[in-house]
Amino acid sequence: MLERTLKTVVEDLSRSFPVLLLTGPRQIGKTTLLESCANENRSYVSLDDLEEREIAKKDPALFLQMHNPPVIIDEVQYAPELFSYMKMYVDKHKTPGDFWLTGSQKFHLMNGITESLAGRVAIIDMLGLSAKEIAGNAGAALPFMPTHEWINEARKSGPHSSNIGAIYEKIWIGSFPKMILDNGKHRDMFFRSYVQTYIERDVKDIINISDGLSFHRFLRAVAARTGQLLNYSELARNVDIDQKTVKSWISILKTSGIIQLLEPYYNNITKRIIKTPKLYFLDTGLCSFLTGWDAPKNLEAGAMNGAILETYIFSEILKSYWHNGRHPSLYFYRDADQREIDFVLEQNGILYPVEVKKTATPSLSAAKSFAALESLKKPVGMGAVICLREKDIPLSRDVMSIPAGYL
Repeated sequence: MLERTLKTVVEDLSRSFPVLLLTGPRQIGKTTLLESCANENRSYVSLDDLEEREIAKKDPALFLQMHNPPVIIDEVQYAPELFSYMKMYVDKHKTPGDFWLTGSQKFHLMNGITESLAGRVAIIDMLGLSAKEIAGNAGAALPFMPTHEWINEARKSGPHSSNIGAIYEKIWIGSFPKMILDNGKHRDMFFRSYVQTYIERDVKDIINISDGLSFHRFLRAVAARTGQLLNYSELARNVDIDQKTVKSWISILKTSGIIQLLEPYYNNITKRIIKTPKLYFLDTGLCSFLTGWDAPKNLEAGAMNGAILETYIFSEILKSYWHNGRHPSLYFYRDADQREIDFVLEQNGILYPVEVKKTATPSLSAAKSFAALESLKKPVGMGAVICLREKDIPLSRDVMSIPAGYL
């Protein structure tokens, strides 16, 4: 079993909070992580079990008597009725770590959790395996920041290969633990089943979708637009549905951990900045499957090669924060003068621009848009061009070339 960076976060938060909620898409290893952190006194129950779910919904008090804390409750979104009873229990006993919960549908979870367990619950977001976790360096997965300190640590911790073939194979396989442990065996069967299960179980639980084929076409259309500005009207025309439905379905994909929307960085100083978010798939293997790429080499040579590399880097940056129990101030930049920066990180009031390039020999011209940030009248820190080099190298005094393998 591969070690997860979040393990120390779970153990640390459980010493302070009576309830811990681990959210993320299905089959990314949430239960496996919690079981690896649990001692023999902690019991386990899944609300995928229909009998257990029925008791939890109709008699929450009896359910908690049957499954006395400390306990792991899997897929807790199926019985939000439990939350108020958990509140009464933790307020009475005040014991850290009593309830470890997992959920794959934030849509159902957040209202009940925030209303009933505010101040009592630590909420952790989780994604598939990070490149560091896959390489066996879970403890070295520091939150990404293009600074000399981060680069020095990444260099010391043993970076994985930035070779173009190795990177696109990682992208094509994706980050689901089963895919990693099976080395991509039966990939198409896994993703076909995953999509069918996702649509049949999770989506239909959230809203009443009468036409599963339309949603499947929508899912493929969204995958084809990863790394692009979100255009509701274009998606609506492409799938032959109305914009209201597109917005509803985008919300579903986001709350169930399939996609993430990246907001643009802007402030009131300039009015010429584009304010439309960009859309990213969170698992590049699923995205590659939905868009029909049948081999890593075809993906690398195809029309999506740049967008899917950018998607991969976005996902790895996000994992480097989420799997350390943190959330980044992460944006992109694009203005009416067509100046664009793939990612902008903000920390302590300083902006750090990041560009992704599919090259092993980047030049300083890759960072030419970084100067656009000067119009925002905020301090600008070290910039980075993340690329397919094997070793880092300075491109200028203020810009570093960072191998994708450092993430």
